[in-house]
Formats: sequence, C-alpha cells, structure tokens
Amino acid sequence: MNSSLSDSQTDFDRLQKKLVPLWKSIERFNQDPQTIVVVPSMSIDAIDSGAVIQAYEERFLFLLLLLRQPQARVIYVTSRTILPSIIDYYLDLLPGVIPSHARQRLFLPSPLDGSVRPLSEKLLERPRLIEHIRSLVIDPDRAHLVPFNTTNREKELALRLGIPMYGADPKLFPLGTKSGCRKIFMHENVPHPLGREDIGSREELIDAIAQMRSTKPAINQVMVKLNEGVSGEGNAVIDLTGLPAPGESNEIAVLEDRVRAMKFESQDVTYESYMKELQKRQGVVEERITGEEFRSPSVQLRV
Repeated sequence: MNSSLSDSQTDFDRLQKKLVPLWKSIERFNQDPQTIVVVPSMSIDAIDSGAVIQAYEERFLFLLLLLRQPQARVIYVTSRTILPSIIDYYLDLLPGVIPSHARQRLFLPSPLDGSVRPLSEKLLERPRLIEHIRSLVIDPDRAHLVPFNTTNREKELALRLGIPMYGADPKLFPLGTKSGCRKIFMHENVPHPLGREDIGSREELIDAIAQMRSTKPAINQVMVKLNEGVSGEGNAVIDLTGLPAPGESNEIAVLEDRVRAMKFESQDVTYESYMKELQKRQGVVEERITGEEFRSPSVQLRV
C-alpha cells in the first residue's frame, strides 16, 4: 500500500471511531443534537435509467422520521430534486411534531444531475456542493454519513465531509457480493443451495451446471446471479428439464442451448449484454429452490 492510500485509510479509521460515542444517538430516540447526511448513492451497473436511480435514491426517505428527535438535522441528497409533495407526505407522518418545524431542520441539496452515474461520483465532481453540505453540518463530531452501499467513492466522500460513514469499510466489499456470501456460508457451515461462485464466462457457467447435475441429477432449474445486484436485477433462470443424463456425450451442447435461452428478471437484458456483465463482474450459479411451501428469510441488522 502506498503512503497516500495508507494515510487515507488511517484518516478514515480515525473518522470511523467517532461512531462509537454517537451510537446511542443513532440507535434510539433522544434529545442529543446530531446531523444525518443521507447520500443514497447506487454503484450498480445493472441500473441504466435515471428515473430508476432516482426511485432508489428516495428509498431512504423513511430516515426523515428521525426528525421527530427535536435536535436532529437531516441533509438528504439526491441526484434530482424530490417533489415537495413527497417530502410533505413523510413529514406528515412524524408523531407529535409540527411538519413546518421539522422542515426547518431538513435540507435537500442536489447536483441536479439525472444521469445514471452514482450520486457520490456526482458530488465528488462538485467541491462547492460538498462545501455547501459541510456548511450545513453544525458539529462534525455529532454527524455521520448514511450511504446506500459503500464503495471507495462513499469513503472518499466521508473523508471530504470530515464525518464518519455508517457502513462497512469498502475493503470488505467482496464479502458482500453473491460469491463472497457463498464463501462465508461455506466457511461457517451455513446451509445454502448447491452451486458455484466466481463464475466469469459462458464456459465456466456451463461447466458449473454440468458439475451440479453430476452431483444432483434431479435439478430442474438453476439461477445465475451477478455478484452485484439488487431487487432481482442481474438474475436469470435456466431450465434444465428434459436434458440428457449427466455425463452423456451431447450434454454440453444441450446446456449451451439452454444457457442461451435463459430467462432474465429484467426485460431489458439481452443474452449478449448479460454475458458481458458476467465477464466483467462475475457471479454465481445456484440450484433454484422450489416447492409447495418454502420461505425466503431476509433480515437487516446492525453489528
């Protein structure tokens, strides 16, 4: 690691330690002064619409409910301006707070850039806007950044703002990918679907499916998932019914046809574009779990 990267990591680690005394303010309702800077930046290539980006950026609007705390200030940044009626809707949900009073503690800066690029990237290109956001933070020791996902862009933004980031260090990012999750599950002996991770080509995908069929010939469907994807973006289903028995001479040729006929979750995706993304980002292939009754547990937690 060169000296500049080392210094940057040291500065970031120092900032992150500020989260420790802030924890009680973040965790529960209180009278403590604090500023929450929300930058719901999406660093996911699967999204190619500015309107979709804006919709994702507005997902964190529930954080406006933090304004029920009388000393809290929220700075909510989006690529484009949020409609006033949407803001009014959320402020009307605040229990025991006059919306106009809460509105005085809410700030909505925007780069006014509707492109599909990550919001953090747009901010880093605009030092005057970053300085404006900094000026809205009354006390940097009582403030933190809330990103959508954490990459080196959000890390740099936290450093520029001089406030800690409420998220994992980007150096841990590989563990949060589809492949990284499978590796963690294997390491910790957590039950998970039959499959393979770190798939980066058509050949590797076909080989993985063939190996899965040799292990479990009864598999009828598999799912391919790009390492980075949300809400099903980057998922595809491959039908394996009616194939030759595992190991037969024509199995690979038939698998190639089935891979080309895979069904994508997103209607705008083509086989060519998907394989290009798979090569770029890699992904996993897993047995698709089906049945009369099954559950798909999902949880978000703070550690």
